[in-house]
Amino acid sequence: MNPSQTPGILVTTTFTIEGHRIVAYRGLVRGIVVRSPTIAQGFFGGLKNIIGGQIGAYTEMCEQARLQAYDEMLAHARELGANAILGVHYDASEVGRDTAATEVLCYGTAVVIEPV
Repeated sequence: MNPSQTPGILVTTTFTIEGHRIVAYRGLVRGIVVRSPTIAQGFFGGLKNIIGGQIGAYTEMCEQARLQAYDEMLAHARELGANAILGVHYDASEVGRDTAATEVLCYGTAVVIEPV
């Protein structure tokens, strides 16, 4: 994956960025979000669950959670003075036994890079 350009911060799933060298490690950065569906998302998701098919309401909820976790990770990196995040990953899991809440975690290694 090529680094994605975010204002002031390069983000990539790889551990190097071609044409740049790491000059400082700032540490692990993360963004974490726990979301549950709105009443409407839960209702339409429940109907779709009965008849089958892709559950668009839940897909939308998960995408919102991923974006928010990503944004929180970027803010964490900025706080540490990083200009790049390497090795970015997402994890997701259910929270609680009887809830529809989903936890989304986005994390990577914050670094300072410079062109070679």
